[in-house]
Amino acid sequence: MLHDGLLPGRQALLVRLNVGEGKRTELLDLLNTYADRIGEEPGTEVFTVLTDPDTEDIVWLFEVFTSEEAEIEHRETTGFADLMHGLQNVLEGAPGILRMNPLRMTIQEDMFTQDWSF
Repeated sequence: MLHDGLLPGRQALLVRLNVGEGKRTELLDLLNTYADRIGEEPGTEVFTVLTDPDTEDIVWLFEVFTSEEAEIEHRETTGFADLMHGLQNVLEGAPGILRMNPLRMTIQEDMFTQDWSF
């Protein structure tokens, strides 16, 4: 079964993080710590960390917010401030940010029944 819906008014970001030499594990640890706190941001619906299959020097983030206001609130949280502070030590250059307006999302039912525990 599919879960399908339109996403009016939502905001999304695709963020490219250029990892400093030898800093990938530290970056992933920072992002996982941040992801553990995402429940503090009720307007952040999706926070996905993706590794690049072609290079260890790039990590991607995909984020979806309920609204533009939720995206602004996301940047005002303590968790985000902690993340930004930590990123200064592990990134090579500034993140690349692509803002988007998502229109539709379809998710397979199996996504909700899998064991996601670590």
